Amino acid sequence: MNFIKEKGRGILLCLVIAIPSWFLGKLFPIMGGAVIAILAGMVITLFIREKGSLEAGIRFTSKKILQWAVILLGFGLNLNVILQTGKQSLPIILSTIATSLVIAFVLHKLMHIPGKISTLVGVGSSICGGSAIAATAPVIDADDEEVAQAISVIFFFNVLAALIFPTLGNIIGFSVTSGEAFGIFAGTAVNDTSSVTAAASTWDSMWNLGSQTLDTAVTVKLTRTLAIIPITLGLALIRAKKEKSNGESGKKVSLKQIFPMFILYFVLASIITTVCMSLGVSGSVFAPIKTLSKFFIVLAMAAIGLNTNIVKLIKTGGKPIFMGFCCWIGITGVSLLMQRILGLW
Repeated sequence: MNFIKEKGRGILLCLVIAIPSWFLGKLFPIMGGAVIAILAGMVITLFIREKGSLEAGIRFTSKKILQWAVILLGFGLNLNVILQTGKQSLPIILSTIATSLVIAFVLHKLMHIPGKISTLVGVGSSICGGSAIAATAPVIDADDEEVAQAISVIFFFNVLAALIFPTLGNIIGFSVTSGEAFGIFAGTAVNDTSSVTAAASTWDSMWNLGSQTLDTAVTVKLTRTLAIIPITLGLALIRAKKEKSNGESGKKVSLKQIFPMFILYFVLASIITTVCMSLGVSGSVFAPIKTLSKFFIVLAMAAIGLNTNIVKLIKTGGKPIFMGFCCWIGITGVSLLMQRILGLW
């Protein structure tokens, strides 16, 4: 009962947006339900003056339900395919992460952007958006205002990516009979898991590919998400070293705090699927679970839209936005270049 009392109204609002968005996505596959839900959420949030009773449910939907959606995607994915896709995309992942971090560091020096904001935007752009920012913030002792600003910047370019990248992929000539090329592009060039899934779902809807693109994109994105561990631990060591030199005692960093546990559940779901298929179980058995996963994605997109405040983002200042833009363009360009070099499109 406490759960319903605390989170019920926010979840219900997300459902009110997600259900029509799901059906509209079927009618207008070129946009897809995920993008429609984001746009609807962004418009509706402008008319909500007080989110107090809605906030907990919206936050739960944007975080937990999105993670559940990713976990459910694991059902129906053969682990051998996951390993192959992750290995294939690894050079692109490393290149895009390095590009974003270098751009953030250079702009931090040239434009005198505060160090914590630069770190949060650079890490959020290069790895996995809000999750990376949430993991990094306590390590570098960023305050709530810095975290909110960085997340606003990342979400802004996430929404742009979800809207623009499917059309861009069509213009530059990605295969429309297979979701592999665009899936790798979305998984390496889009910041947050939410917009990776939105862009990939839109591509699947545009070309009737089922969940080919989504499967590839999520697998690549989760492989990329693993970079949270070495980067966050590295930042923790740097901070501990600084505090030691200043005569302070460094704070311990828990692996459980920085590791996105839903990745393990995603892999476990994939292992279950792999074992079942090796025993002769048809892949169609997992179809209803994957459909539920897609709806959960649309539901989470509605929450993401409700949390995106464009007006506030613009008022917070241009430098972090410019940094986010440069990181976004750099990652996109390097991802496309690496795919071309590797012969993926």
